[in-house]
Amino acid sequence: MKKLLTALASCSLLLLAGIGIADEHEGEADEANVATPLEMFACTYNEGKGPADLDAATKKWNAWADKNGVDDYSAWTLVPYYSGPEQDFDVLWIGGSENAKTMGRVQDTWIATGSKEAEGFAEAITCNSHGAYAVLRMKKPPKRDNPSNIVISFSDCNTAEGVTFDDLYMPLKEWGEYKGEHGSTAGMWVFFAAYGGGGEEFDFKWVTAHQNLEDMGADWDQYSKSGWEKANELFAGKVQCDSSRTYLATNRRMAEDDDE
Repeated sequence: MKKLLTALASCSLLLLAGIGIADEHEGEADEANVATPLEMFACTYNEGKGPADLDAATKKWNAWADKNGVDDYSAWTLVPYYSGPEQDFDVLWIGGSENAKTMGRVQDTWIATGSKEAEGFAEAITCNSHGAYAVLRMKKPPKRDNPSNIVISFSDCNTAEGVTFDDLYMPLKEWGEYKGEHGSTAGMWVFFAAYGGGGEEFDFKWVTAHQNLEDMGADWDQYSKSGWEKANELFAGKVQCDSSRTYLATNRRMAEDDDE
């Protein structure tokens, strides 16, 4: 339980096709919370290469995206801040679109026309994994003062025997509402593995994003004072999460209609 509380403080192919869960709001019609797709690369710098080389490759990639009218794909790079030996990579690239068809079209265009720009990435980094996730947003973040740089944390979570995600959905929504009522500026999401993995040792990833480490620390303080009691009320005996890995994230491209 201690791991769960610490994590909250800080599947299948069907999921990527688009799962929807009714989100109940008093006085409003039910609104479907539909999963959106996200791809993730885990990469290491090649010998003699570093962040400046990745920046140069990304600049050329953005020029390619502008030329090809890619205005519906957002991308971020993440570097470890709080991490352990299992995070044996230098940088993560995450990117996504509002639906899987759109992301697939961007990927098709990249494969067909981006070979020259891809050479820049290949010179700078080697990416040993490429996976895709279906993402449900559980708490919308406020408008960021600096949307180009944020802090993102990931925890791996497993449900207890006999508990399904349906049993957790409303408690997770309530947790997000509770955190917002107590001053949290975090955005919160659930990630389900969809493609590129196999043999995952988690049922889902619990993901939070803050403007900065100070805001993340404020959530930690509130949790230490009283938030743990609410977390215990909502999740005791239902789910177990490990401690969070935290990354400093830099926006590389923002879709026209993206709000994080």
